[in-house]
Amino acid sequence: MSALLASVTAAVDAWRTRDEAEAATRADFVAALRDHGQATLERSGPPTHVTASAFVFDEDAAHVLLCFHGKGRFWVQPGGHLEAGDTSVEGAALRELHEETGVPAARLDGIVVADLDHHALGGGFGRCASHLDIGVTARVSDIAVPLVVSDESDAVAWWPVAALPSDSAPGLADRLARVLAAR
Repeated sequence: MSALLASVTAAVDAWRTRDEAEAATRADFVAALRDHGQATLERSGPPTHVTASAFVFDEDAAHVLLCFHGKGRFWVQPGGHLEAGDTSVEGAALRELHEETGVPAARLDGIVVADLDHHALGGGFGRCASHLDIGVTARVSDIAVPLVVSDESDAVAWWPVAALPSDSAPGLADRLARVLAAR
């Protein structure tokens, strides 16, 4: 078993569900990992595969860092597909965060897996039908950290958790609420 598969499996195994919806999501992860193993971690694997994302908050969790996703045309937390060099789900989420926003892992505190989410994708995502996303949370003490816009995004910005943009990804507000409840 690869280190990344072991990390993903450990995150799913350790996840404690709080309601039926979370239990169903966790069951989706378990089934995908059982049925497809390592292939579930690869973009070229089955149409439903594991991704990692980062919910980065300021110290009091009043603001969250979001990207305006180029393909999806919505505001969402930084994240994406796992890559061959990734050795942990946390590392994959932090790599994606750095690639998409310029925020380095060294600026973060309190990094922890805080969410499992299974969401369908629109036709603009090619052969990807849905993502089994593992959300990692972290804090940054200074939101004045310089931000960088990547090729995958049109913008990167801090948003008040209580006033998310109207063009946020479907379900983002509910997912943020779950993430914050898990902190």
